[in-house]
Order: sequence, then structure tokens, then C-alpha cells
Amino acid sequence: MAHDLVAEVWRNGFLESVHHGSVIALDRDGREALVVGQPHDTAYPRSSNKPVQALAMLRHGLDLDGELLALACASHSGEDFHVAGVRRVLHAHGLDEDALQCTPGLPIGEEALRAHLAAGRGAAPLYMNCSGKHAAMLATCVVNGWSTRDYLDPGHPLQRAVRDTLAELAGEPIGAEGVDGCGAPLLGISLKGLARAFSTIAGAAEGSHEHRVARAMSRYPEWVGGTGRDVTELMRAVPGAVAKDGAEGVYAVGLPTGEAVACKIADGSSRARAVVVVAALRRLAVDAPDGLATSPVLGHGRVVGAVRPSPVLTG
Repeated sequence: MAHDLVAEVWRNGFLESVHHGSVIALDRDGREALVVGQPHDTAYPRSSNKPVQALAMLRHGLDLDGELLALACASHSGEDFHVAGVRRVLHAHGLDEDALQCTPGLPIGEEALRAHLAAGRGAAPLYMNCSGKHAAMLATCVVNGWSTRDYLDPGHPLQRAVRDTLAELAGEPIGAEGVDGCGAPLLGISLKGLARAFSTIAGAAEGSHEHRVARAMSRYPEWVGGTGRDVTELMRAVPGAVAKDGAEGVYAVGLPTGEAVACKIADGSSRARAVVVVAALRRLAVDAPDGLATSPVLGHGRVVGAVRPSPVLTG
């Protein structure tokens, strides 16, 4: 990818660091309203693919709604309610946590991690941030009579369904394949394809499977992220928004009116992605929250600067 400068890190009035990346914003008619870098090149959306994965599961008989469907789309913080929700999905389908094949992990929320370690608990698949998705994948296998032992195999019927659904919503063929951090197959598409997918989900008609995903995420944003997470705060602040962060600096947002944004920060950093997405949303005349428009830079516990979008975004 050829990336452009998308964010600046200012400390005490001095430009200390910069982030490069690629960004695309689509208007409600699907036209390119903003193009920065090379958003037509293939990238790995990482966990930003999760709403599409959940859609594939609904299309194949998974019967989840509300907070548990939001959890299927989550990179959750590992708070108690997240962990309890994963167990609910598993137990409802005759499974226990031993069926999870995601990588053992610890909670990613700061307070949840402190409480977890204080209780003397270690890493386990249940606490890994993708465990909601994996529980939903297992549940889909149970509903269809598919094997649960090899549900992460790229040739498994579940993973073939996910692949077909992602290519359909992105409007393009899968451009790369790999293994995600949680062990699931990872499928690459362009950022424009990712934005198309989020536009389709967020703007879907009531009663459709796509609308079920959008409604669950926008109504239960704390189940998609967690306490204090920017993805949660963005969905709370923008009515009907469907937002999902991903590893390596990826972020995507779709709106019920059809607009969508997708970005990737080239160095994989997470600190600039919400700032970049909010700037792109504002280019679409979306009333995005001021609290995410910049990110504070601290010096000795005090705010001494900020991560800001670059002029190419604020233009």
C-alpha cells in the first residue's frame, strides 16, 4: 500500500510523530467522497470483518439477537458481563468453554484485566477478546450439524459461508488469505470493499439479517467493545452507527443513511484510528463526537498535546 499522512502527534506545540494510512469515505449513494492513500488495495480488515462473519452465521441458522448478537461481533474487553455472555451462548447450544479454539488470552480492558489478575486467573480462550465470535461460530455449527472440532479450517462449511458473504458484501473477490490472531481464517479485501460492507449492513431494511446485526451493535455498543472503548462511545454518540475496530490500525463505520468510512493506519497503531475516522465522518457532514476528534497526549499525567487528524482530512 502507498499511504498518506493522516494524523499528527503534537506535544507541547512540537510535532513529535506522524501516522500514515489510507482512508475512504462513501456518501449515501456509494460514491467516493474522500480518498486518501490507496484504499482500493487489499488489506486485512482483522476484527472489522466480524459483523460480516456474524451475518453469515445468521444466514445459516444462528438464532441470536440483542446483546448476544452484538457479542458475536465483538472484540470485547473481557468484563464480567462479556464472559458471562459467552458462556450463555455456549450453554444454550450444549457446549462448554472447552469447545472454544480461540487463542488463550487475558481481558483487554484495563480494569477488567486488573480484576482478573487480582483474582489469580490466567489466560484462557474464554477471556480472549474474540471468544464471542468463536462461541457464535460453534453455535452455528451445532445448528447445522457441522463438526465443531475443525470449525476453524478454511474448508469447513462455516468458513466457506463467511468467505462467500464477505465477497458479496464487499462487491469484490477475496484478495488475500491468512490466519487471524484468534486462529480463525483471515480474509483480505480493499478498504472500499469494507466500507461497502458496512454501508450495506447499517442501511439494511428492517427484518433482514443485515438489519439484525446493525440493530444489535448500535443498541448494545458496550457488548461490541466495553467500558471506555472508543468504538463503544462512537456508536453511543452517532444514532444507528455500526462501528468496528480491528487490529493493525483498522476501523470501519457504517450509517443507517448509507454513508460509510474505512481506514487503516500504516504502522498498525490504534491511537490514531478513531481520530482519523471521526475526521472522515465529518467530511460526510456527520455530527461525530468532539471527544473522539482528537486523542490526548500526556506528560507527567497532564494533557500536554493531542493526536490530531492531518490537514488532508480536515481540508
